[in-house]
Amino acid sequence: MKRTIYGLGLALIFGTACKEEPKEPSIAESLKSYTIEQMMDNENVGGGSFSYDNSKLLVSSNRSGIYNMYSVSTADGTWTPVTESDSSSVFAVAYFPEDDRKLFRMDNNGDEIYHIFLMEEDGSSRDLTPDEGARAFFNGWSEDKKSFFYSSNARDNRFSDYFRMDLETFTPELVYQNDQGYDLNMISDNGRYVLYAKNLNTNDSDLFLLDLESGETVQINENQSANAAEDFGPDGKFFYYTTDDGAEFSYLKRYNLETGEREKVMEKDWDIMGSYFTDGGSYQVTYVNEDAKNAIEVLDVETGQAIELPALEGMDITSVGFSRDETMMRFYAGGSHTPSNLYVYNLESKEMKQLSDVLNPEIEGEHLVQAQVVRFPSFDGLEIPAIYYKPHQASEANPAPALVWVHGGPGGQSRQNFNSALQYFVNHGYAILAVNNRGSSGYGKTFYQMDDLNHGDKDLKDCIAGKDWLAQQAEIDGEKIGILGGSYGGFMTMAALTFAPEEFEVGVNLFGVTNWIRTIRSIPPWWASFKDALYKEMGDPYSADSVRLREISPLFHTDQVTKPLIVLQGSQDPRVLQVESDEIVEGVRANGVPVEYVLFEDEGHGFVKKENQIEAYSSILEFLDVYLKGSKEAEVETEAVEQPGMAEESSED
Repeated sequence: MKRTIYGLGLALIFGTACKEEPKEPSIAESLKSYTIEQMMDNENVGGGSFSYDNSKLLVSSNRSGIYNMYSVSTADGTWTPVTESDSSSVFAVAYFPEDDRKLFRMDNNGDEIYHIFLMEEDGSSRDLTPDEGARAFFNGWSEDKKSFFYSSNARDNRFSDYFRMDLETFTPELVYQNDQGYDLNMISDNGRYVLYAKNLNTNDSDLFLLDLESGETVQINENQSANAAEDFGPDGKFFYYTTDDGAEFSYLKRYNLETGEREKVMEKDWDIMGSYFTDGGSYQVTYVNEDAKNAIEVLDVETGQAIELPALEGMDITSVGFSRDETMMRFYAGGSHTPSNLYVYNLESKEMKQLSDVLNPEIEGEHLVQAQVVRFPSFDGLEIPAIYYKPHQASEANPAPALVWVHGGPGGQSRQNFNSALQYFVNHGYAILAVNNRGSSGYGKTFYQMDDLNHGDKDLKDCIAGKDWLAQQAEIDGEKIGILGGSYGGFMTMAALTFAPEEFEVGVNLFGVTNWIRTIRSIPPWWASFKDALYKEMGDPYSADSVRLREISPLFHTDQVTKPLIVLQGSQDPRVLQVESDEIVEGVRANGVPVEYVLFEDEGHGFVKKENQIEAYSSILEFLDVYLKGSKEAEVETEAVEQPGMAEESSED
């Protein structure tokens, strides 16, 4: 409590009593409890291609409840809807280089079969890659801006080839046929060079440069390491790539196209995630994964010095993009406590404009929680990084229930980004510890490979150590800690409930793997180039490894589950099939354990429609309030849902 003594001299002379200043209510005292509708009404904006005259940006936004494409005026911030889809999400690709035509991509309700679409200036649109069952991805404009390159697996659904599409005739021309079945990294904008990779494991890959004119192929990396093509230099002499050869973290090198000489050009204390040059070659933009958040450096190529980026109090710049004439930059700025807004910045006048206001005006920003990076020792002393969300209302006098959040993967990373769902749970009094267990990316290749052929064991023990760390915090109720996660994190949830049934009080499984043999055998065909690397990390399901894969698959051990469980799944998911969730629900219910199941017919691997997000996360909170927090009111509501004869599944059409 803050106390101030007013007029001390006068008080002594006249003998008046000292008065206590009226105190401002703390955030915990003024905290509002937001509904899921309010929290999911935060807008998510992405992309930002400048029009040819810099007057507009082309972006994607879910403000309508589903992702659609919008044009945003750079002069006054006016938003104009370009598409009005009410089923499949629409994602902006780019304005055309010399007119107002547009490219965008769509799949079918999350099935990940993406097609590239053209929208004419009159608003009419058509599918430029209509091959049924084939995926297509935009790979950049040609050097003369008269065509664009794209990749497609139309010829063989296991492998992608490179095509060029003319901007007048829209007739595809095969540029490179990928008979080796390697991963395509990039194609030069003059169409001469192709860079592709052969995956050796989930960290390492060999990188190759193919000269389509001479037919010569050169292996770029000299030792086994992680390698990825980034960009060709503006002078045409070099291409740039990231590698972790001889190091824990990826750094930037360049390859001389004439001499074959390799040279290190940039190294940081963390992974360099990417680096590219702006259209005119004046700037080089580099992204660094700095302790689970983006750090961005923009170099003036001529001077080699970093330019000063705009500063916004309490926020980090998370993404930048430049106009073709390099006079303007759009960027996003936000943080774990605030969703990212879109800005435009004039590099000549230094004028900055905010073009979006994505936080729902009904939500007070100070009521959201800024996460902090923490570290704790695991069972073997290994230091585990994590991101901690502490509820404002949590204190030693009012300890909060908590959840260990496990990211997807294998090999993903929880990052310091805004997450409406996590903020919703935290706002309702649940602490969140997003554990980056061994095997997570971003902390060096040794850490990354520590869970190879050991999934559901040491990585699970890291999550249990995270639970133990939570239990030691004065503001946490150590008897009320659950676990939740999606995809690989959903597997970890089920592994915890199955193989360590007394550690967590509840489990929340979002489209998690439960039968590794089936999941690895049924990976989408377009993952063919990654298959062998996945086998090396997880195991070959067609070999003796299947014995271990069965042992770590929760589906075959459901009789060990004793704690309440909620499972959420999308029917269109091509990565974790619906049958995974169907069977785990059936198996656990046979134990007489409380199980809830929420199924969405129009979602894939993750829920992108706001109405589905609202149902998903409100269902999770109701479940937690009953089985973790123990709320009586929520218990009555949930019991009503679970009465005999009621539907076991919840779905949206």
